[in-house]
Amino acid sequence: FVFQTSYWKKVFKLDKRKHVDHESTQNNDNIEDVDESLTAQIAAGTCIDVKNLYKEFATPHGGKKVAVDGLNVTMFSGQITALLGHNGAGKTTAISMLTGLVSPDAGTATIEGVDITENMDMIRRNLGVCPQHDVLFPELTVYEHLVMFASFKGVHSSEIEGEVDKMVKAVGLTEKKNVASSLLSGGQKRKLSVSIAFIGGSRVVFLDEPTSGMDPYSRRFTWNIIRQYKEGRIVVLTTHFMDEADLLGDRLAIMG
Repeated sequence: FVFQTSYWKKVFKLDKRKHVDHESTQNNDNIEDVDESLTAQIAAGTCIDVKNLYKEFATPHGGKKVAVDGLNVTMFSGQITALLGHNGAGKTTAISMLTGLVSPDAGTATIEGVDITENMDMIRRNLGVCPQHDVLFPELTVYEHLVMFASFKGVHSSEIEGEVDKMVKAVGLTEKKNVASSLLSGGQKRKLSVSIAFIGGSRVVFLDEPTSGMDPYSRRFTWNIIRQYKEGRIVVLTTHFMDEADLLGDRLAIMG
């Protein structure tokens, strides 16, 4: 690396990267064109349109780490967009900005026509998230988790039971319905997290490495669930498995 100009540019702080202009991505050879029915979603406000999203963090030694550097991508409804990249590529940070966990330092995104920097509360009404690490309540059962999250998402009390039963069956947790989450295996916890993201008819669903820690059978089973639920939804999936991205993604966005 000491013989590379990029290294010395960093040392002498000469590496002044300009953020990519959103318009320039339209004629970019690295981006495959989409048909008019999909581009119409941008004007109609039924997709996720990410423009120049940028985030940096302070490091313990006083420097700055750029986690997401001018991300431009459009994620369409009725499709699964796979965000593919190695560990540390910025996938989770991008998802965190789009779900309102952290605020961007520059750039923005509109989700179903609503700007993430202006009205995150409105976006969250139709948002489902499966985080990278399971955030479950150890004492609550599978059934209790799903009832609670269905309630949060505004499902009518008379419909909650039917919705929960349907979801438990879909993810293959029928036998574990009344088992506390602390007693589930790693793969079963991931299935519960995926079902929490989809329950309540969430139109925008973020799945951050949903199959991590699963055995091959559970992975394939979960892939089928995700494919089955993509209709009428914007599904964004992060992964570092090429086979998973290839199998599930209608469009692939590669983060480096």
